[in-house]
Amino acid sequence: MPPGISTLAADAPELSAANTGFMLICSALVMLMTPGLAFFYGGMVRVKSTLNMLMMSFISLGIVTILWVLYGFSLAFGTDSGSIIGWSSDYVGLSGIGITELWDGYTIPVYVFAVFQLMFAIITPALISGALADRVKFTAWALFITLWATVVYFPVAHWVWGAGGWLFEMGVIDFAGGTAVHINAGAAALGVILVIGKRVGFKKDPMRPHSLPLVMLGAGLLWFGWFGFNAGSWLGNDDGVGAVMFVNTQVATAAAMLAWLAYEKIRHGAFTTLGAASGAVAGLVAITPSGGAVSPLGAIAVGAIAGLLCAMAVGLKFKFGYDDSLDVVGVHLVGGVVGSLLVGLFATGGVQSEVKGLFYGGGLDQLGKQAVGVFAVLAYSLVVSAILAFVLDKTIGMRVDEDVEVSGIDQVEHAETAYDFSGAGGGTGSRKAVPPAVDAVAGAGQNKKVDA
Repeated sequence: MPPGISTLAADAPELSAANTGFMLICSALVMLMTPGLAFFYGGMVRVKSTLNMLMMSFISLGIVTILWVLYGFSLAFGTDSGSIIGWSSDYVGLSGIGITELWDGYTIPVYVFAVFQLMFAIITPALISGALADRVKFTAWALFITLWATVVYFPVAHWVWGAGGWLFEMGVIDFAGGTAVHINAGAAALGVILVIGKRVGFKKDPMRPHSLPLVMLGAGLLWFGWFGFNAGSWLGNDDGVGAVMFVNTQVATAAAMLAWLAYEKIRHGAFTTLGAASGAVAGLVAITPSGGAVSPLGAIAVGAIAGLLCAMAVGLKFKFGYDDSLDVVGVHLVGGVVGSLLVGLFATGGVQSEVKGLFYGGGLDQLGKQAVGVFAVLAYSLVVSAILAFVLDKTIGMRVDEDVEVSGIDQVEHAETAYDFSGAGGGTGSRKAVPPAVDAVAGAGQNKKVDA
């Protein structure tokens, strides 16, 4: 009997229609996060790369879904082998699972657990794409997703969440994906950009977001979907833990947004919409691993600390010279590290488990465990992702030609453009009618990345 499928013993849990329905809704909410991410990223790039950015997220919905059904679920949540990887033949193709068989110890079917975890597997490689804007061949990206999900995400998910996984058995707390999702994706992004290099014009051209309303729409969809991502990770509603996680998700996100905006105002003199959106995402990232262990007051602290540190971290790319196009490293890697480590400080021992952090009398034990989880996932993902990018770059090539990057990747890779202005009153003719001085003022008034 593979792990996760409950027996027919008299004391075995019974299927709960309420929990099953709740988890199906949460799964749909997490699925919505990937299109939300596409809009969030798509608005932050220049017009000529909008469709490519959208497609880099959407293609993950196709590729990872098929991989998950064929073997991904088995690798992540099958019978443990050496605390490193799982495998259960009944999970291959989801072919050996009965429709009423329950996930071990829970009241939801295995199918429901599998589809909920599938949505996590989909969005994680999509997160990486924001660091690679403007310059990666779509075919190379699709192949990278296939390889990365197989050799990085599926094993790491087993380490963190799978029965027998070494980080799971150690007692590392990751409620909904600080290590398995955000650190994993952020470290991978850093590994790839170190291999493929900078965009043409990095540090020279402004590269401003072309649609801040689209960014805000994407951030709103992410915030909305994240309630399913976080509250759903308790796999039910029987003891109130999911409700605490729901509250903490809202609280930390609000605190992080305010902290980011305060940092912007103090350092740069303005409250930007891009800062509000980025701060909200930073808070969502940081509370993901920690929200089931902290109180609402702790969630305020987690969010505020993450908002401040991530706002500071997005400028590091200009100091150290790595081109993290849309701040995946600055937000997801840094936010994931902050949220995961703060479990060791703010865990109350009164929510998801009895584990207490340093500030609640628990000493340094849990902080040490969290640090092991953080740096193990970071190192593994960084190194393996860089190797995968290097191999692909030396074989099929990861980057588009320079002239394609300059002229716009959308037309070459997708044979389309994001916006058709041909019927908007004269096209280039109406552009020429704008006085140069007015046009210059309008351009200068655009919001831009605050540390650019």
